[in-house]
Amino acid sequence: MRDLAEKWSAAPDWQSAAITAPGLGVRAISGLDQQLVSGDLDAWARVSGLKESGVGAFGAAQGERYAVRLARDRLLIVSNTPLAITAGWHAQGFAVTEISAGLQVFEVEGVGLDAFIARGTTLDSRRPSASAALSFAGISAIVYRHESKLRVHVDRGLAAYLWTWMEQAAGHIAAGN
Repeated sequence: MRDLAEKWSAAPDWQSAAITAPGLGVRAISGLDQQLVSGDLDAWARVSGLKESGVGAFGAAQGERYAVRLARDRLLIVSNTPLAITAGWHAQGFAVTEISAGLQVFEVEGVGLDAFIARGTTLDSRRPSASAALSFAGISAIVYRHESKLRVHVDRGLAAYLWTWMEQAAGHIAAGN
């Protein structure tokens, strides 16, 4: 039987993975707690104490714990430490799903950031939208700014593809293309 695995790029060691090019730096981020919250987001905010409605695409999140808007009734909660709210259905009308192991996070920074974004999506990065879920580099991703950097969350199964795309994009940006 043919080994179809030979067609796929090997995933880098995400703990040390970094792309450095003139004007652009990319690194994999690990150790973030990521949870999906679905349902009554007002009830979730009362229980969690996190009053944010969530940043959309290219919106700016701040701090060690924040919400990213994915849909009218869905948030991605990102935190440096685990939340005290348990996973599962809550009688207040919302569900919490632990997805830290399912999403790989990348952080991009530098003066070439606008060119990088323009290669990844047709959306105008100067006009934040309500939802951070979008098509980026040809795949579904969650894209927003965290402080001065761009953060991109993708399904782990697509992380090696996106990494290869980012390496090529960084090369084109460094070359001025």
